[in-house]
Amino acid sequence: RFSGTFVGNAESASPAAAASPPAVAAATLPAVPTIPVVPTIVGVPNTVAEGVLNPNEVKPPASGTRRARVLYDYEAADSTELALLADEMITVYSLPGMDPDWLIGERGNQKGKVPVTYLELLS
Repeated sequence: RFSGTFVGNAESASPAAAASPPAVAAATLPAVPTIPVVPTIVGVPNTVAEGVLNPNEVKPPASGTRRARVLYDYEAADSTELALLADEMITVYSLPGMDPDWLIGERGNQKGKVPVTYLELLS
């Protein structure tokens, strides 16, 4: 049988030890605002900046589109992503406020987020 001396057991911790870490953490951490700052750009749906992408609302930029060759098969995790097949060619572009590890990919009339690491950017 175990005697109840596991790390993190509230019964075995002294009140002073339990109070010390938050006091130390509060004293050493700088005050940081908790309100997220989301840049807004006229004409770009705010759903992209909030992390929710509706591919039907996304319009490609006037310039900045590139061709890319898909390096590996990729199965879309949800409806905001585009499934990829190795060696196919797609058009990709980035949107302001979007995670830099992802691009918007287009294949015909299909559109969705694609991981940059699965692509070889060509032009």
